[in-house]
Amino acid sequence: MKIKEILNIKTTNLNKYEIYAIYFFLFAFLGWCLETIFCIIVLGHFSKRGFLYGPICPIYGYGALILIILLSKYKKSFFKLFLYSSVVFSVFEYVVSYILEVLFDSFWWEYKNDFFNLNGRIAIFYSIAWGVIAIVFIKLLFPVLKKLVDKLITIIPSKISFVSLYICIFIYGIDTTVSCIRNILI
Repeated sequence: MKIKEILNIKTTNLNKYEIYAIYFFLFAFLGWCLETIFCIIVLGHFSKRGFLYGPICPIYGYGALILIILLSKYKKSFFKLFLYSSVVFSVFEYVVSYILEVLFDSFWWEYKNDFFNLNGRIAIFYSIAWGVIAIVFIKLLFPVLKKLVDKLITIIPSKISFVSLYICIFIYGIDTTVSCIRNILI
């Protein structure tokens, strides 16, 4: 299946990479919301989530792009989608955890006390969860949000979409730079 078929790009002046950027920001924001709500429930109060100052968790945005671009071709086979997603996201989570530790001498998650973990970076429970989440994402969440995004990018004038997207990219770049500097200096 081709990317244009997956994204079903219609009458818009945005190219496929700009559409990917929209999905990145959408799912990075939804991931931040999910993390924030989870912490409010568990901790009983708001706790700043993620690496950046702004209300996004990039790992969710990148994860969504991995699912959309690489793994959605397995949507007809629950088993393959589950298996490949479990493996790919466990590797992704491990690598990101390692890079964050090397660069910033810090941990954003730690599974040392979880059953069957690998260096506290990944654990079997979360590997299984990534497979289940991938199925829910590909079969339920993405199709609904894709229709919404498709509708919005056909309703909103192209120039406004284009300028808004690049303002978001610019702000994300600044936030990433400032957050990296903050975490290096800490």
